[in-house]
Amino acid sequence: MLDIFASRSDAAHIVHLVSSDQSTLDLEGLPAPAKAFAGVAGFVGEAGRILYIPADDGTLARVLYGIGDGGDPFVLAGLSSALVPGDYELAGLKDDDGTRAALAWAFGVYDFDVYKSSNSDTTAKKDGALPRLVLPQGVDGERVSIIARGASLARDLVNTPSSDMGPEELASAAEALAARCGAQLVVTVGDDLLNENHPMIHAVGRASDRLPRLIDMHWGEESAAKITLVGKGVCFDTGGLNLKPGGSMALMKKDMGGAANVLGLASMIMEAGLNVRLRVLVPAVENSISGNAFRPGDVLKSRKGLSVEIGNTDAEGRLVLGDALTLGCEDKPDLLVDMATLTGAARVGLGPELPPFYTDDEALAAEISKAAGDVNDPVWRMPLWQPYADGLKSQVADINHITKDGFAGSVTAALFLQKFVEPETSWVHFDIFGWNARDRPGRKIGGEAQAIRALFDLLSRRYG
Repeated sequence: MLDIFASRSDAAHIVHLVSSDQSTLDLEGLPAPAKAFAGVAGFVGEAGRILYIPADDGTLARVLYGIGDGGDPFVLAGLSSALVPGDYELAGLKDDDGTRAALAWAFGVYDFDVYKSSNSDTTAKKDGALPRLVLPQGVDGERVSIIARGASLARDLVNTPSSDMGPEELASAAEALAARCGAQLVVTVGDDLLNENHPMIHAVGRASDRLPRLIDMHWGEESAAKITLVGKGVCFDTGGLNLKPGGSMALMKKDMGGAANVLGLASMIMEAGLNVRLRVLVPAVENSISGNAFRPGDVLKSRKGLSVEIGNTDAEGRLVLGDALTLGCEDKPDLLVDMATLTGAARVGLGPELPPFYTDDEALAAEISKAAGDVNDPVWRMPLWQPYADGLKSQVADINHITKDGFAGSVTAALFLQKFVEPETSWVHFDIFGWNARDRPGRKIGGEAQAIRALFDLLSRRYG
């Protein structure tokens, strides 16, 4: 269990949660002097505001924390990120909100400060101590810790700059996870990708002096249900010969967000000991420019046997996923999930905070939507609209990997990926952003874990 949680504490400070409709502060257990102090301070339960109530001797007696209208499920993250070290116990919490409160607490203390100097004010962590939450009754602190660790892993990987997170470093991160959780790992590197029939992964990554590779992790009993996760691991994307403008390249360290998120989900699955045979496939590449870079108009071979005409080298993610999805289908998984920071079209349609997902499995779609609502991990189903697949036709190859009109870019990207998935496979594709574009409680600007808490909830219900 994370050291920010405690099962009990005799020295815990009471934190009263106050909603904006309780501004009279007529709360059970709150003494009249405290109410009077809050009134003088003008405290009316506004979201994120903290009011410290002193005792007669000047020490801290209790804390008031505003949760506003309660609409933000992670509003309590603003509490743990601001409190001084000590033990705290929540009062005024609804019976069914304990787990959400504990997770928000964990998200609030997350900070990526690896590259900040030790004497920076922003890295002052009060001598390394953090506030601890006395877990509300009935909350499984170990499960919350598993989820928080998985989300933090995904965030850390995305936040790490590409100078320190190339294909080799991403493979090392997967190796460290495998070692920690007792998984087996095989990494295929450079020209061995051609020998092992992963031609599109090789083509996308060959122009970089950081060799492309395929990360293949296995965990769990072979007799268990087969769950395969595929994550786009483009560690930096210049756009290739279809070079991105500078402004569009600024956040391309996050183009391996799909890989980061499936590794975060894999961490949750393995730490929780779910009864599954887990496989994780990450094609890890850097899309660079040199004399041997793949070109617009090239025709690539694929593991599937389909020939693929290149319409634009800046649509490289779907190519590496195509080979990985083909491999993933070969051992007939019970569920195949891929995650990728794939298209700007998804952001135009749904913004950075609501990832679309695509599947033809109606039962799976319903499970995902329910889990997402239950754990406040928002996603939105989009259609695999088959008439749009006509736009992927090629005059010289079996398929073009992009359309010429640019319409429905997220949909057509999903339709391209579907060409590499066996029809009988239960498959879902997530087109995530992997980044917080604005500061919110527990969700600082920076790398983000998206959809994996929902998927972990779904898998826990099935295989827990």
